[in-house]
Amino acid sequence: MTSTRLRGGLVLLSALGGLLLGVLTNLAQGWLPGAWNQIANSGAVWCVAAFATGALVSRRGSVSLAVFCGLAAEAGLVVGYYGYAELGRDGMGRLFFPLVWLFMACIAGPLFGAAGHWWLRGRTTRLRVVGLAGVAGVFGMEALLFGWDLHYATQAWACLIVSVLAPLLARSNRERVLALAIAAAFSFIAYGVVVLPLQALSG
Repeated sequence: MTSTRLRGGLVLLSALGGLLLGVLTNLAQGWLPGAWNQIANSGAVWCVAAFATGALVSRRGSVSLAVFCGLAAEAGLVVGYYGYAELGRDGMGRLFFPLVWLFMACIAGPLFGAAGHWWLRGRTTRLRVVGLAGVAGVFGMEALLFGWDLHYATQAWACLIVSVLAPLLARSNRERVLALAIAAAFSFIAYGVVVLPLQALSG
């Protein structure tokens, strides 16, 4: 059983890692050429942080630890990204969008933290498949965004390739096929639930 002190330390470490990654993604937008700078600010890439965090702490405790560490990592990403924009660049602009992304982090962080735990430690096929399909599906969502809305064909193909390849990390061929099918469904669901409302807010 993981002690309370160790759990707290892991959550704090996740937040610090997210904070650093948030700064790096802000910097990467200036480093990457052309439309590729959108990848650094990708919601899918950010969700991988929570997913990886959940997977990394899965040996240390139950799914609840992965949930809190995923939340800390995503919140750290938002704070790091917009904190650097405010202090190291020309300012982050209106407070509205940082608050929107912080709200999204409070949803995505726990979900993908749990997904990372389920992928490695899930006791049932359903949990393992859903965990892996979640992270594959969010890249499918980004492929739709880059392809349909932004017309960045190369970036769309890159996200689609990740979405298709991620299910290969499953334990068996059956789980791989299931993860790929569920990821495809998740891609369109996430596009409708996440991308379209955000576009409406931006407009």
